[in-house]
Amino acid sequence: MNVLVINAGSSSLKYQLFDMRTESILAKGICDRIGIDGNLKHTPVSNGKPVFHSAIPMPTHAEAIKAVIEKLTSADYGVIGDLSEINAIGHRMVNGGRRFYKSVLIDDEVQSAVEACIPLAPLHIPANLMGLEACKLAMPGVPQVAVFDTAFHHTIPDYAYIYPIPYKYFKDHNIRRYGYHGTSHRYVSAKAIEHLGGKAEGTKIITCHLGNGSSLAAVKDGKSIETTMGVTPLEGLPMGTRAGSVDPALVEIISVIEGMEIKDAMSVLNKKSGVLGVSGVSSDFRDIEAAAGAAVEEGEAAEAGYRARLALDIFNYQVAKFIGSYIVVMGGVDAIVFTAGIGENSHNTRLRICEILNGIGIYIDEVKNEGRSGGQFMDITGEGSVAKVFVIPTDEELVIARDTLEIVK
Repeated sequence: MNVLVINAGSSSLKYQLFDMRTESILAKGICDRIGIDGNLKHTPVSNGKPVFHSAIPMPTHAEAIKAVIEKLTSADYGVIGDLSEINAIGHRMVNGGRRFYKSVLIDDEVQSAVEACIPLAPLHIPANLMGLEACKLAMPGVPQVAVFDTAFHHTIPDYAYIYPIPYKYFKDHNIRRYGYHGTSHRYVSAKAIEHLGGKAEGTKIITCHLGNGSSLAAVKDGKSIETTMGVTPLEGLPMGTRAGSVDPALVEIISVIEGMEIKDAMSVLNKKSGVLGVSGVSSDFRDIEAAAGAAVEEGEAAEAGYRARLALDIFNYQVAKFIGSYIVVMGGVDAIVFTAGIGENSHNTRLRICEILNGIGIYIDEVKNEGRSGGQFMDITGEGSVAKVFVIPTDEELVIARDTLEIVK
């Protein structure tokens, strides 16, 4: 069975086509600048055909899906003979609200229920639904499955997900901590359990999904019991452009200082803060690390270097602080897992975070830590460490494909 995995954003659409007999990727790609001028990068993986990368008009997601199908089935770039070889479609859905605690086959009732969750993730769910609608138009009758970012975190206890605000907001409006990156935390925690002996019961794992968007999860007995993101992805760690957990009064304070509306102040916290806001350099940690390591003596260059180092220090400190708190709530830790773009690739980030954790007996092997995983598991645990430290590449698309296969079968 071939499963097409779709991750639709407001102006982009990422995809991977899997042959689920072997769980191998047949092709992958991204449509971006949808609604602007349109661009498609399509990469055949299974047959050595060339990469297609060119501008294509994409006024809507419907045209993007048509372009993807054309490339998947074309003589020059294709990996399947025709559309009938796509047996099912799995969609990443950012938030399933209180109703959806596992992946589900999409019908009209499910789609309406997802639409009702739009107030919980107004930037993400409409885009997810656009991808769904585009696939329904292009491939009517092909079963489609929704896989929710929030589902893995539905095992968090009520005292951890209920906000200390008037209870009516939870009861009547579904305001609670939902958490995100659930497919990633689910995948890498399961991999960590394999490396700890294979039995989930009794394990205590902290998964660190560190990228432009970052979150941590405390996974006990294979189940999420705490996570850093909240009702939206803004809560928790400082990120590329998001402030993370800050004094909520800052919304009003920024509004007054700048003479702006609340929605504009929220845009500052979502799009102009985090390591970008502190460093003034970039939201990309590679750029910030380069600026932080530059040899500077005085003037504006010295200020830039200081701010870059400060941005990294703030990020690493907050990650370590959350790790420490999760060790407390789980009563210990067996393994700490680093994953996603920064977690997998920045040995400096892993080193600085674990240096803060030295005081509670967590150490890494600095030589092993400097190695590149190349997409493979790495055990970077240091001598005498009270917990294992792993680098595990995440694979959210494979999780979506597996859930889709299981539900459709």
